Amino acid sequence: ILREQGWLKVRKEALGWETMDCGASEAFAVADHQIAHVYVQQSEKISAVKALLEKTEGVEMVLDRSQQAEFGIDHERSGELVVIAAPGAWFTYYFWLDDALAPDYARTVDIHRKPGYDPVELFIDPDIRFPKLRIANRLARKILGFRYYMDLTSLDATLVKGSHGRLPLPGKEEAEAPVFICSSKAIERDEIPMTAVKEMLLELQFGK
Repeated sequence: ILREQGWLKVRKEALGWETMDCGASEAFAVADHQIAHVYVQQSEKISAVKALLEKTEGVEMVLDRSQQAEFGIDHERSGELVVIAAPGAWFTYYFWLDDALAPDYARTVDIHRKPGYDPVELFIDPDIRFPKLRIANRLARKILGFRYYMDLTSLDATLVKGSHGRLPLPGKEEAEAPVFICSSKAIERDEIPMTAVKEMLLELQFGK
């Protein structure tokens, strides 16, 4: 969506594939299943990006900084916009327009290089006729010390049939919010702001 609008830029790598160029982009997204943080370089473009996303099919809400505060997610590292998917929809990180130009990591399990969560990693590409043979081949190359490429991940996002990650709506926190479970009573409380989880984990591990 952002690329088709000309806001997201890519680099053409020497081997032919594309990679996302966040620094050169006017706007880019980091997708995490049913939510996505959208970072906008210039504040004057935020309203235009927000308007485009709000009319995109599968998007339920687009929260600017002030609206993020209502959900307790207005962290300093949050995107200028946080996009929430409609029930049954979710966001891919795919930034290329042609699968032939997808980067090398797209077909592998590579959580560190992918600019977003990829639940398709949970599936072996159904188009691979003999997946066990391919896995055996790759493992044999590894054992023998050769370079190998565990390319088992599909680029077909429709393989994913479930979704999660939506924020609870205001007033429905008890029914929809995530639960923080801990064996220590030192930090016991009825409600926890989402942005406080990190500090609580550090407190449990190291104390105050």
